[in-house]
Amino acid sequence: MAHFAMATGFLLILIGAWGALTNRNLLRMIIAFTIADSGVNLVIIAVGYMHGRTAPILDSAVAAADAVQRIIDPVPQALVLTAIVIGVGVTALMLAYVYRLYEKRRSLDIGDFTELKG
Repeated sequence: MAHFAMATGFLLILIGAWGALTNRNLLRMIIAFTIADSGVNLVIIAVGYMHGRTAPILDSAVAAADAVQRIIDPVPQALVLTAIVIGVGVTALMLAYVYRLYEKRRSLDIGDFTELKG
C-alpha cells in the first residue's frame, strides 16, 4: 500500500510541476502548485508508513513496553500537518497577489507582467 501511495505522490508532483511550467494563466499555476504540494505531503506520509503497525496512541491497546515495536513514528504525520497549514497560507498569499495583479492589469496571463525583465 505504501508503494502505491508513494507512486501516486510522485505522479501528483510531476503533474503539478508540468502544470506550473506549461500554463500561462496565474490561477492555473496556483492550482498546479497546490497539486504538487499535495503530492509532497503524500510522499512524506508514505515514507513514514510501516506495515503492521498502529497509530502512535499509548493506551490499553498498546502497552508501553511494546510501543517501540508496534507503533508508527508520529514525526512524518506532524510534519505533514504543519506543511498543510503552511501550504494553505502560501496558497492564500498567492491568490491575494493574483487578485491585486488582476485589479491592476485586468489580465491573468503571466506574459503581461514583464516590466521587471532586463
